Amino acid sequence: MSKVQLFLASELDLNEIRQVELDDREPIAIYNLDGEYFATDDTCTHGSASMAEGDIDGSEVYCPFHMGAFDIRTGEPTVAPCSVPLKTYDVVVEDGYLFILMED
Repeated sequence: MSKVQLFLASELDLNEIRQVELDDREPIAIYNLDGEYFATDDTCTHGSASMAEGDIDGSEVYCPFHMGAFDIRTGEPTVAPCSVPLKTYDVVVEDGYLFILMED
């Protein structure tokens, strides 16, 4: 596992999503749900939409293309037409910075 530093946690407002581009990897979506941080793949599994451009409702993120939804905490699809889960990543906060844990 590798720990990848992203940005200051204070830069992500409550209930905001941000896309993060990583070297040699697909983009990641970082979420601030009421002060808890989560990360998923940014690309919807139903189509090539950015989840960072979607809307948060409770603990779900709605895809901007077809309005399917996923549970941000688990990546599981919750509203059709989405049926394949989003990959999730553990997020840690150290010295005020967000980090995600990724497989090498």
